[in-house]
Order: sequence, then structure tokens, then C-alpha cells
Amino acid sequence: MSKTTSKSIDKKEKQYIAKTQKIPYYPVAFKSGRGAMLYDFEGNEYVDFLASAGSANIGHGNKELSEAVKDQMDDLTQYTLAYFNSEPPIRLAEKLVEIAPGDNNKKVLYSATGSACIDAAIKLSRAFTGRTKIISLFESYHGSTYGAMSISALSTNMRRKMGPLLSDIYHFNYPTCGKCPYFKEEESCSLECVNEIEFAFDHYLPSEEVAAIFIEPIAGDAGIIVPPKKWVKAIRELCDKYGIVLVCDEIQQGMGRTGKWFGIENFDVEADLLVLGKSVGGGLPLGAVVGKTEILESLDAPAHVFTLSGNTTVCVAALKSIEILERENALQNSIEMGDYIKAGFEKLKEKYDIIGDIRGIGLSIGVDIVKGKGSKEKNPDATTKICYRCIQTGLVMIFLGQSTLRVQPPLVITGEQVDKAMRIIDSAIDDYLNDRIGDEVYEVTQGW
Repeated sequence: MSKTTSKSIDKKEKQYIAKTQKIPYYPVAFKSGRGAMLYDFEGNEYVDFLASAGSANIGHGNKELSEAVKDQMDDLTQYTLAYFNSEPPIRLAEKLVEIAPGDNNKKVLYSATGSACIDAAIKLSRAFTGRTKIISLFESYHGSTYGAMSISALSTNMRRKMGPLLSDIYHFNYPTCGKCPYFKEEESCSLECVNEIEFAFDHYLPSEEVAAIFIEPIAGDAGIIVPPKKWVKAIRELCDKYGIVLVCDEIQQGMGRTGKWFGIENFDVEADLLVLGKSVGGGLPLGAVVGKTEILESLDAPAHVFTLSGNTTVCVAALKSIEILERENALQNSIEMGDYIKAGFEKLKEKYDIIGDIRGIGLSIGVDIVKGKGSKEKNPDATTKICYRCIQTGLVMIFLGQSTLRVQPPLVITGEQVDKAMRIIDSAIDDYLNDRIGDEVYEVTQGW
């Protein structure tokens, strides 16, 4: 029998996996992991700056979690919550309500993914308000189900050959202050991006027909864009003024990534519905909507019933993950390590002119790669080649928007691991600037 290698797995992937499921960066296959470290089939070691696209906040290879999952599977892998009960999904719902901001007059609705929970939030908003129209934002990404795709506005590849998508969806500008479409400065702007929604209400989009506004507390796949606090507050006020449901997509930023359980807590605003996915299941597939009871009660069964929603074993993994994050003070580690990583990039910025804006909260960090000192012009060639060389030399890091390094490691990452990662980035930038990375990169790397 031939030996399993990254190369052999890559070859079979191309043979058996549909290309629409892949956004390739580098042909490596991981065999195991411990904390914030990964290991491939050749025994090479990698620092993980991606956390499996933000779905592995707890890190990899946690024995306590795997034992909890095994013990549950020995008793009962799952029994559908649609018809009967098991204890773990009920205990998890109770815990999610406990850690969610605001009062405890909330309930939970499960799906198997964050994308399906976005669909649930669309359904709930329409059912609760009796309205149909949905507002979302340009450059948002909410997932790949039909509802989630319909409100996303990041890539036309998500929409080609699949229409019609949901109707009554309207998109407006996210506050991308570093490249403001209104040419304003954050400190002195009049929130033109909110005013344009009010303009729409006055001219072509009746506010009394709008069911919900969907926001991300940090625009993740747009490039880790952190909005001004005044914008988040203004959106909340707009929703209150017109009776609109405010939905916060916490799929990427939730479960401690920003140093708080929910990203929106950084802005002193409470959403009506919070959508969770990715890391909420402790590394296993799970999505949840946490929100006001009156909204969650607006749908009758079977409007959002799935056989494996609230899977018994997955809920055990979720509970154990939360327990470990709490016990290990991982939210505080997210803040401390996030500051440490940003400080490391600031040092590299003094050394290399191609490093632009460095931004983020906790361990959700975006670093722009630009054409030169003081420039805001994207540098896709540098970004692609730097990420390729980083992965090649032991750091899993990808890019967004052609020119932003995505830095979202597991919340358990250590200072020593960060130091190693920064040395790899330093070396990769030096290799790029000295023309030691060829165009063969583009034969394997696609990226967002």
C-alpha cells in the first residue's frame, strides 16, 4: 500500500472533490494538531494563524474535548431534537443564553451550520415583523446557503449561474473608513453610510417594509474591517426608530475571538438576534441563533426543523469547548496575544514599506499589503507570494480581498508560537522583496 502524503491527498482531492468547494492556497494536508500547532503527513510543523477559518477557537487535538465526545458517543451519538429530547442541546441553549449580552429573556434555535442560521434569521425577522425586505452590506459574507448567499455581496462567483436568489434584498455601504467611498475622515464624518439608508427610506425603500438589517461586528472576509462604534450605535438607533430587527452575524467573530463572547459587545450595542456558527461547536458542525424570545417564538414547526440540528454529541463538544475557554481564560489571552501580534506587525512595518494598515480586535486581525510606504494601493502579487512562502516554511496564513493578511489564530496561541510566526513572516517578506519567490505560486494559489 502506498504511503499517504500531502501530494497523494491533493491528487485524490482533484479527482473526487468538486472545485466549487475549494479556495486553494497551498497543497498541504494536515494529519494532526496540538493547540495552535498543526502537523502534515510529512511531519512538518506549522503555526496556525487561521484556526480552520475561525472554526477552531479552542485549537487542535484537545484530549479533554475528544474524551467528552467519545463518552457521549458511547452512550448516544444523537437523537433528533425535532421529536424528542436529550440533555446536551438543552444545557447548551441555557449556557448560550447565559453568556449572550443583555437579559436572559432569550431562546436558541439550532442549525447544523452558520449559513443555515443566517437563513433562520431571515425567516424569523420576516415572520416577527410581517415584512419582507432585508438590508445587508456591500462586501459582506454570510455563507453559502441560498438565503446567506442572497444577502452576501462579496464575490460574483457566489451568484453566477444560480439565480434567482432571494428577492427584496438591498445592499448599502459598510463603513470602510480606510477607503471611504464618500472621501470622508472617520473623526469628522457625518455617517454618510447611515444617511444613505435614511435617503432610501425617503425615496424608494419604505421603512415599514424592512424586516431586518444584517451586520457583521467586524467585516471578516472583506478584510477584517472594524467599524466605528458610532456607526454600530447609529444602526441600532435606526432599527429602533423604524421597528427593524437588528441581526448580528457572529459566525466568525463570536465565541471569544475578539476577547468577548460576542463581537458586538465591543461596541456597547445589543442586537436582537445573534447568529453563531464555526467555532460554537468546538470544532464540530453546529450553528445557533440566540435572540429575544418574542422573535424566536414567531415561527411554528416545521419552518426551521432539521433532523441533526442540536446534535447531541456536537452539543457536548460545544459545552466542553466553552468550559475550557472559560477555565483557561482564553478571552483574555485573545486580547493579550492580539495586542502582541499587532505590535509584531508594527515592528515589521518599520522595516518594510509594503506593510500598510494593521487593524483588529483581539485575535481577529487584518494587515494590508500595499505598493509602498504611505500607499493604500493593493499589492496582490506580494500578498499571494508572501502567504505562499509562509505556508511553505511553517505558518498557515491566508489572505482576503487580494491584499489583506488574515490573522485569526486559535485563542490558545502562546507568545512563543507568535514569535515563531513573526520570524516566518519576516523571512517571507524578505524573500519576496529579493525576488526569491517565483510566479509558479499562481499555479496552485487562488485565494479570495
